[in-house]
Amino acid sequence: MTATSNPPVLDVFVPQLYDELRAMAHCHLRGERRPHTLGTTALVHEAWLRLSAQYGLPREDVPRFFAAASNTMRRVLVDHARRRHRLKRGAGGEQVSLEEAEESLFLSESEADELVALDDALERLGRVSARGVEVIQHRFFGGLSVEETAQLLGVSTKTVQREWVSARAWLRKEIARDLGFMT
Repeated sequence: MTATSNPPVLDVFVPQLYDELRAMAHCHLRGERRPHTLGTTALVHEAWLRLSAQYGLPREDVPRFFAAASNTMRRVLVDHARRRHRLKRGAGGEQVSLEEAEESLFLSESEADELVALDDALERLGRVSARGVEVIQHRFFGGLSVEETAQLLGVSTKTVQREWVSARAWLRKEIARDLGFMT
């Protein structure tokens, strides 16, 4: 890099927001079983690696950056849950020690099932209500308030509240069906 060239935006931007990213990652992990092999810092770093390969966001787009970061963190967790399912079913057939297996499977079987069901339901919700998915991602995964979400999406707070209630109810029904709680 020459003295006159600008560093990539994220290389300058992310260090300034690292504490906020850690708080967001902590929110994602708070419901997971302890001890985790994927901790807050590891989740931030994994999300950062994925984001830096995909995005170059302008400084004035902070809320969208956090939405992207939150969604990436969710994807990292879902990828771990799906890996758990593959390992549980013997996919790959590679022999590992019990300690290595326990370290790579930080989710219980039921937690992995729930996370995969949530991700599948979010994908289906996206086909029905793209805004509903955005509201869920910003409010639940991103930790944004109703007001912040409304500002980010360019809609009223009432619209966000309606979408929040509707999308959560829809997700509960879909997840319950996926997990076999509804007949």
